[in-house]
Amino acid sequence: MQRTVLTPAETGHPVWVYRYSCDAGPWTLSIATHAEPGSRKLSLGGFRIAPAELTDEPGFDADRMAIGLALGMEEKVYWSRLVHVGGPLALRDRGRIVGGKCVMHPTADARVGAPRDVQMLDFALDCFRDVEESAGIHLTTGQDLGHGTLHDGRTGSLDYLSARHRGCVDADTSKPTGEGNFFVLAGMLAGLGVDLGRARVLLVGLGNIGLHVLGRLREHGAEVVGLEAKPERRRDAERLGARTHEPSEKARLLDEPFDAVVVNANKESLDLATCERIARNPRMRVVCGSENLAMPDPRGAELLRAAAKLYAPTEFGGMMGYLTAVEEYLAHLEGIPFDVRSIFDAAQRLEEVSREAASLAAARGFAIGFDEALREVFSEPVGQ
Repeated sequence: MQRTVLTPAETGHPVWVYRYSCDAGPWTLSIATHAEPGSRKLSLGGFRIAPAELTDEPGFDADRMAIGLALGMEEKVYWSRLVHVGGPLALRDRGRIVGGKCVMHPTADARVGAPRDVQMLDFALDCFRDVEESAGIHLTTGQDLGHGTLHDGRTGSLDYLSARHRGCVDADTSKPTGEGNFFVLAGMLAGLGVDLGRARVLLVGLGNIGLHVLGRLREHGAEVVGLEAKPERRRDAERLGARTHEPSEKARLLDEPFDAVVVNANKESLDLATCERIARNPRMRVVCGSENLAMPDPRGAELLRAAAKLYAPTEFGGMMGYLTAVEEYLAHLEGIPFDVRSIFDAAQRLEEVSREAASLAAARGFAIGFDEALREVFSEPVGQ
């Protein structure tokens, strides 16, 4: 195992990267973190085994992905601190929590379910232990892309990791994340005077998070249309009462009269062309979700604001996932039971928070965006 350390001067961000190369296989693991060396801070962020659709992209770079995702995690930490959302332990320890991310670049024979999956996970565990010892930080990883049942047909990859490293937690973060998504959406619509029961919502991505949001929306009577590549996910959504389409229909659907679009796909759902289409849709009012790296061009946010559309940064909508992981980790450290219901209870605050910010932005004639309204409501000067 070989370790290379990139400092903030080299990454171009307030992020350190610990890149590990494996002697036994051509795998690399990039651990990006905002935790300063020797700080003993808690670096929060999932362990992503980059799926083939990402690693097959020309120029894929695990360091770059880890840095981008770590920056997004730090933003989630920022938002949760600003609006005082979290489980009791996370709120207590919020001063030592920072954003991070782990990204594995695997080979086909070592992906979860393939013959060398355990060997690759053992390499990752060695890296986790090494970074804690050498960097003087605490690493906590949770669910992310690329996990599932190992080659033995019995063991979950997250269970394998959590049994061998206390920093690897395996609670299902998708449902709390979906719950946070739902309350952000409900609050934003309420702040704009849109009745949730009569709303039309487009869900981009129908994985575990998207399906949870769908179920909650259907409970309240909203009409839902979903975009999803996997046929089995589309069938699940249709059983919950949604009309579904393949992603190739995205541009056409964005012209339909929806009140909101919620993005929970792999990445870059809110590219500039999509933002331009949403801006032209006269009925669309709200854009939110929890997708990582959703908006590749930051000009999209200003384009939406100028068209009187409210955009909640997806890092804001996705905070409940990281809050689930940190609450589980801290509970295990203290030897007390972890109760995921505390995270569901915490998520409800996002409805009030989002309603207040949406109301303020609307009252200002959308001269400020949703993120600026949040900072004003919670007394942080804009630009800080």
